[in-house]
Amino acid sequence: MLGRMFEKSRVNTVSIGNKVSVGGDSPMALISGPCVIESRDHALKLAEQIQTIAQAAGFPYVFKASFDKANRSSGKSYRGPGMEKGLAILAEIKRVLGVPVLTDIHTEDQINPVAEVVDIIQIPAFLCRQTDFLLMAAKTGKVVNVKKGQFLAPWDMKNVVEKIESEGNKNILLTERGASFGYNNLVSDMRSLAVMREFGYPVIFDATHSVQLPGGLGTASGGQRQFIAPLARAAAATGIDALFVETHEDPDKALSDGPNNLPLQQLPALLSQIRRIDEVVRQS
Repeated sequence: MLGRMFEKSRVNTVSIGNKVSVGGDSPMALISGPCVIESRDHALKLAEQIQTIAQAAGFPYVFKASFDKANRSSGKSYRGPGMEKGLAILAEIKRVLGVPVLTDIHTEDQINPVAEVVDIIQIPAFLCRQTDFLLMAAKTGKVVNVKKGQFLAPWDMKNVVEKIESEGNKNILLTERGASFGYNNLVSDMRSLAVMREFGYPVIFDATHSVQLPGGLGTASGGQRQFIAPLARAAAATGIDALFVETHEDPDKALSDGPNNLPLQQLPALLSQIRRIDEVVRQS
């Protein structure tokens, strides 16, 4: 069941807005931002900083942030500004900076309003098998990024792909974010990247959620951010079309997923390393 070696020509190109393409012969893209929208000013400032870093490193850039973190460990944790305010902030970032934007959805009633604003609708890992949810997202015609569930084998994602394709939508992205390994732990099997690329769509590696320790702090998830860079480098060497990295200028003070956020000041060096590795892979 394991996929063959990385073959760039076998993957469809997916266009994201008017600015970014992934797959095919397109350069590796960066999907990055804070885990959750903390405020309008914070999101705008961080998006601008990441855009500058991405441009300097030669990465097409997509801004990512959640307007609602509906799957927090504790019901008392900060969830975000909500859909109305959150979408307004995402629309402003898209307009002011001219970058595509991505956000995740958690309920069917969010799908159409979100599709009116964002360029990529993201299906959370825990919802990747919800058939009606996937079909409704597919019907929007938007790019749909599906995070592989921590409980799924990579070849099981073929069924997810076929559900979206059944609505005539071939704007599909697939994201690896680690697999459950006992309690409160995830591991990344790089073979899954090759397996999912066999389905013909661009594959993304989520370098920050892959180091998450789900529920590891009792009322919150822990994380091992020291492993973000090694795993990102390994994924780039395996062959990916985009790198997903949540980042924050002060992760220890982030309102969500701080333990597995990459410190913003470390992003330039990481992207420089990833670019060099990607160039070697593409030439091989």
